Amino acid sequence: MGPITAFAVYLTLWWTVLFAVLPLGNRTYHEEGMKVSDGGDPGAPINPNLKKKFITTTWVSAVFWLIIMAIIKFGLITLPPLAQTH
Repeated sequence: MGPITAFAVYLTLWWTVLFAVLPLGNRTYHEEGMKVSDGGDPGAPINPNLKKKFITTTWVSAVFWLIIMAIIKFGLITLPPLAQTH
């Protein structure tokens, strides 16, 4: 597997993990019993902690990516070759 493909796998994995991590630990205005003003959504998080979630997403993705790369490198799961046209 080339470096561009490996990076594409990591990027896809990163986005998938991000969407799994985003809802963790959020407290909404409704859950806290706070009034929302100026047309805000009561289901919106009070403090989404995006920096912490991006860091968590990065290291979790790196761990999963290393596992996937090890599986591919050691041939535990083989990838089929692309179809060749003649």
